[in-house]
Amino acid sequence: MDAIVEQWRRERPGMRPEPMAVFGRIYRLARLVGDGQEKVYAAWGISRGEFDVLAALRRSGEPYTLAPKALAASLMLTSGGMTGRLDRLERAGLVRRSPDPADRRALRVILTDTGRRVVEESAEAGLAVQRRILDALPPADQERLADLLRTLLAAADTSGPAQ
Repeated sequence: MDAIVEQWRRERPGMRPEPMAVFGRIYRLARLVGDGQEKVYAAWGISRGEFDVLAALRRSGEPYTLAPKALAASLMLTSGGMTGRLDRLERAGLVRRSPDPADRRALRVILTDTGRRVVEESAEAGLAVQRRILDALPPADQERLADLLRTLLAAADTSGPAQ
């Protein structure tokens, strides 16, 4: 990234290409970490997208159930994208769909015991990938980086506060 920025500075002195260095590194880091997590999750027979569904159910607390619409909204997926993931997870025995007791026209997605084991184990393994990289920074820098990224995300996302 430094070489690219330097080339732009040389070729276009008034351009101010510094953001390329920041966002180029963010994109590359996200890709490398994402690829690493995808490999980790494959050991449990799930993709990163399927992990996200299982994780949303697990984080929801007992009884680990959500409506498909709530899942889709929390993961920013279309209903079609969610249906495909749920179909694969249900075939694998990691979730099951059941009529909503409050509204028989609606469904609930329920995390199975196997699904809970898979998501808990794969979450730990996925975090290990992230920790291995983040541990290159001292704890105070890790916190500062999280704060800085939160600020940048808030500036980029005008739909609400950054998490």
